[in-house]
Amino acid sequence: MSEHAFATRAIHAGQAPDPTTGAIIPPIYQSSTHVQDGIGGFRDGYEYNRAGNPTRSSLETQLAALEGGSHALSFASGLAAEDALLRGILKPGDHIVLGNDVYGGTYRLLSKVHAAWGVETTTVELSDPDAVRAAIRPETKIVWIETPSNPLLKIVDIALTAEIAHAAGAIAVVDNTFASPALQQPLSLGADLVVHSTTKYLGGHSDVLGGAVVFGDDRFFEQVKFQQFAVGAVSAPLDAWLTTRGIKTLALRVRQHSENAQAIAEWATARPEFAQVFYPGLASHAGHDVAARQMSGFGGMLSLGLAAGGTAAKAFAESTELFQLAESLGGVESLIGYPPDMTHASVRGTALAVPENVVRLSVGIEDVTDLVADLERGLAAISR
Repeated sequence: MSEHAFATRAIHAGQAPDPTTGAIIPPIYQSSTHVQDGIGGFRDGYEYNRAGNPTRSSLETQLAALEGGSHALSFASGLAAEDALLRGILKPGDHIVLGNDVYGGTYRLLSKVHAAWGVETTTVELSDPDAVRAAIRPETKIVWIETPSNPLLKIVDIALTAEIAHAAGAIAVVDNTFASPALQQPLSLGADLVVHSTTKYLGGHSDVLGGAVVFGDDRFFEQVKFQQFAVGAVSAPLDAWLTTRGIKTLALRVRQHSENAQAIAEWATARPEFAQVFYPGLASHAGHDVAARQMSGFGGMLSLGLAAGGTAAKAFAESTELFQLAESLGGVESLIGYPPDMTHASVRGTALAVPENVVRLSVGIEDVTDLVADLERGLAAISR
């Protein structure tokens, strides 16, 4: 399957027709356990749903193929995937270098859960190689890369940062949720592992929660798989099937997401109401050249800084109609959020706090003319 193009892998990897009936879509194995042919006589290795399920296995094969990985594991949420990775690789006293603009849930997991277990975290501007080198300690085990970052769309040079991590004996983990493997494949750039909230672009329809870890090789697979089994935060069969269904249209969807977001970013740069437009597809973006080199498109996420400040940003987020006020991202419908009080409330008062004037847009695949008109109505509403 690796010889096929991305869109072909998305549709066919792990998706062999049912051998009994010929059904083109593999069935949902909605079963909690599996009959054994004698004690320990597992059929195709399946015994109990926490340990393995054929529907989940199909998704994991599909995810590994999309990222060019050796293996993948599917979890009940993106944070469950991150937690299993961290517990599988780290021990008390270890250290992580983390970007200074990351998803608030990732920072909360590290600072509130793993810190109590003895794992230390340093946040740094990952786009500055010297800052990364300075932050690495002898006990650093992971350099955690999120690019594009959430919510300020910072771009990190994956190849260079992975090289820095490896030189220090650390591994490079990339959260590829914003880009999706349709636009960026970190393992091919030198990363060791990739994590996803499959809830977002991979699922793509705002109807399923999930997460994944994809492995570049076999070094850490058994440790993280043990966490998946022992702790049990696995994706349910129906959730795995819904994620697989969403992935099959990923290439088409992300193309339209990117086209719409580019048009909106260009529209926003001409509006005086916005003091900043955070979108790597703009030539003026500080990370544009790196993004153009390591991504095949610039994605559907962008953030806007309201010139009038935080109060105006809140009002704007509450004044649109097609852009619906909600958490999450990556679905076919457009969403708007106010990160300081929503997705990133957990980093208020820290060095990672999101500027008060920022709103975040998850640009859907609706007609872009309608989306721009909706944003213009939102601006008109707050200017009255």
